[in-house]
Amino acid sequence: MTGTAGEREAQLRAALEAVRARVDRACVSAGRDPGEVRLLAVTKTFPASDVALLSDLGVRDFAENKDQEAGAKAAELASLRPDADVRWHMVGRLQRNKARTVVRWADEVQSVDSVKVATALDRAVATARERGSRTRSLDVLVQVSLDDAPHRGGCPQEELPELVSKITQMNELRVRGVMTVAPYGVNHDATFARFARIFRQLREDYPDLDEVSAGMSGDLESAVAHGSTCVRVGTALLGGRELASRE
Repeated sequence: MTGTAGEREAQLRAALEAVRARVDRACVSAGRDPGEVRLLAVTKTFPASDVALLSDLGVRDFAENKDQEAGAKAAELASLRPDADVRWHMVGRLQRNKARTVVRWADEVQSVDSVKVATALDRAVATARERGSRTRSLDVLVQVSLDDAPHRGGCPQEELPELVSKITQMNELRVRGVMTVAPYGVNHDATFARFARIFRQLREDYPDLDEVSAGMSGDLESAVAHGSTCVRVGTALLGGRELASRE
């Protein structure tokens, strides 16, 4: 690890204050209460020690995009901070064969984009509950594709209502809302405005949905302006990914 633990804590504290200030300013500009927007720290490739320090600073929500890394990191954090009150979120593309291991550590999966993935998660949670290794249902967000690029994941807009309908009929999943990743090289305001319209239309049939996960380090202000309730921040909070190789 470069520098001491105290130096890393100072770095993270300053970055966290800066990110929270950005979110607060974006909320004020949009006429929103900053309490409406949750900060999700994307800690992929960074060590559990960083998660521990951020939890000490009051961060409660952490995201990973790879099951194997996330499971090990969640276990290590439990050892480092046994009393930490944190929630883990899966934000990466999910393969059905990973469902059983994902439900061991995830409190929420934000990247559900097909009936097959949802069904695998539903069955995995049911099995885990039967075995006593899990005591609660799984919160999920449906990832919406705004560019129809298969490799980026996401449910096509026209298939969204049917997918949400089928998930609501499953016993172990609780649909909280929607998630998206802005396509590269687009106008962020136009993109997030479109996403907001999609969510409003969906809520006409599902008024209990309350989560809109949109916006990252480079575009969180635009996402907040268009109703995001959860911003997923990695680089602006933890630094460039090259720092993740430190020991």
